[in-house]
Amino acid sequence: MLDLLIVTSVTGVAVPSLDARLIPRLGLRPDIKRLPVFGLGCVAGAAGLARLHDYLLAWPGHAAALLSVELCTLTWPTAAVTTADLVASALFGDGAAAVVAVGPERQHAPAVARLPQVVATRSEVYPDSTDALGWRLDAGGFRIVLTADLADVVERRLNGSVAAFLGEHGLTVDDIASWICHPGGPKVLDAAQRALKLPDTALVASRRSLAEAGNMSSVSVLHILELTAGSDPPAPGSFGLMIGLGPGVSAELLLLRW
Repeated sequence: MLDLLIVTSVTGVAVPSLDARLIPRLGLRPDIKRLPVFGLGCVAGAAGLARLHDYLLAWPGHAAALLSVELCTLTWPTAAVTTADLVASALFGDGAAAVVAVGPERQHAPAVARLPQVVATRSEVYPDSTDALGWRLDAGGFRIVLTADLADVVERRLNGSVAAFLGEHGLTVDDIASWICHPGGPKVLDAAQRALKLPDTALVASRRSLAEAGNMSSVSVLHILELTAGSDPPAPGSFGLMIGLGPGVSAELLLLRW
């Protein structure tokens, strides 16, 4: 049975929250701990997984789940359409994904799919970039804030964040066998690849997810994780890095071990 349910979404607000509505439908314990998350945007999939990891470190005998639900097409504007609105409508897609994880004391439990262990996490908000990405609320509902500055921030800042994080664990970019990078868009992926000096093969799963489903906001990194763990998963014992990117501009890094 689950002990904690985290639900992330940035494309809708519900009270009671989605997790409360799911408890009776899924037959979950009425005393399950709940954590609905709104406002982190695209970074919430990685951040939610990181907070899941934090919880299971404190409660090693527990099981927890992360559910990401994004309905980006609900934000279709009906008046005063801007270039950013058109780009967002073409770039973003709907999706949902869930991950169930267990603490160290329950790692003998059978798994439906072989997923990596979370080794460590890091969160960072880049200063002076709050206007690069987000929502603004007007009479027509949520309107996208999407600027070309996002790719520039990623190219300038990401390498320093990743190098510092990996260095804390005696690793470098060359030690990472699998990359699970949020596909903010083609330009954002190109910026991440240039910043980290990665070969074209490193972000194949991210580009595939973007091509097949679009940017699904917080769901995307979980979809890429599923693709990476598919028919030809990374070698056991190898390292992976999950990179979530979102408004702030913020980054969430998770060091994984397969």
